[in-house]
Amino acid sequence: MNTNPNPVAASASSSRDNPCFELDASIAAVQVLADDGRSYLLPYAQFLYAERTANPAVQREPEAPPETLLLHFATADVVLLGSGLKVVEKAVQRYELKSAQAADRRFAATLKVHIAAISITLSEPQP
Repeated sequence: MNTNPNPVAASASSSRDNPCFELDASIAAVQVLADDGRSYLLPYAQFLYAERTANPAVQREPEAPPETLLLHFATADVVLLGSGLKVVEKAVQRYELKSAQAADRRFAATLKVHIAAISITLSEPQP
């Protein structure tokens, strides 16, 4: 379920028109729009690792997004729920992911990559 207060409308005419993510090979940070409406810029210099797995919630909730992508930065952990997230994972690997945000669930069937929800947990500063 997308709880984003400002869900993005999608154009399914081309994969380049995907509202869930943008690519750019000349950037230093990824912009993430969380479901709570906050926008974060996370520098690739602080990127630690990514982990893509099946979403365990699918066993309890068949309508849940099938994949989870965890992006671990030194200052934050980003959780993306959706489908086709291997494309996003590869973009992060090449430091080309410019932005990520959730799009309304009704577009999931027409998009090769669909981000249904995003949450961010900021790390506590170390003393």
